[in-house]
Amino acid sequence: MSQVLLRQRLAKRLAWQKAVNDPVRDPRNRLPQLQALQAWQARRLSESFTDFKNNERMRPAAEFFLTDLYGERDFSGRDRDVARVMPMMSRLLPDGLLVAAADAIGLAVLSHAFDLRMAGQLALRPRPDAPISLADYGEAYRAVGCPRLRRRQIELILGVGWTLDAAVKKHGVYKILRASRLPAKAAGLSELQGFLERGFGAFDALGGAGDFLEAIGHREREASRRLFAGHPDPFGNPRPSRTRGRGTGGSRARSAP
Repeated sequence: MSQVLLRQRLAKRLAWQKAVNDPVRDPRNRLPQLQALQAWQARRLSESFTDFKNNERMRPAAEFFLTDLYGERDFSGRDRDVARVMPMMSRLLPDGLLVAAADAIGLAVLSHAFDLRMAGQLALRPRPDAPISLADYGEAYRAVGCPRLRRRQIELILGVGWTLDAAVKKHGVYKILRASRLPAKAAGLSELQGFLERGFGAFDALGGAGDFLEAIGHREREASRRLFAGHPDPFGNPRPSRTRGRGTGGSRARSAP
């Protein structure tokens, strides 16, 4: 991707990020159900990743996904860093790592937009402040709808993973990433640098991300299908399709520009 297109992508996604999190522009950001929903989802995802967390090779990647892509973590510092990333960091880091950061912002924006809509639905319950049940979650999920955008959300998750996996395989990227540590700190870009280093380290430990990303894609797509179908156990972790060795097989879900 050219530097011009990358700058345009970053600028657009950062504008979306600012708008979707603005409590003046969207008062649903102040709903107590929003925080409760995000905590509920974080617990659900942690439970869904139990087998990954118990696998020594996959644990770093699972923790990266749970804290840096899926979790309740405040991404505002990272995203402010990306707003300042050009042109300094673009001279230091390969485009692939910056594409991963841009896709992570796009994922955060889309996920937060869905959370706002679901929080609004949860606030309409007869007892809006009651703990969120699985039935409540499913009803809100179906009320919000947008199955195509839900698929897009999963594609962005996988796209970040595949981009990091590709960066790991390129000779010299780790040295470049480490060399950017001090300049990034001096420029106030520590959050972005930390995100990239954690992602690179996690996927380096995988030794090939195919089986990990295929399993996530299979589970999340199946969970979404079951939620839309009103299945009583949408997060039952169906067994993934058979994988091949150390993550070498499978199609790569890529995100669009």
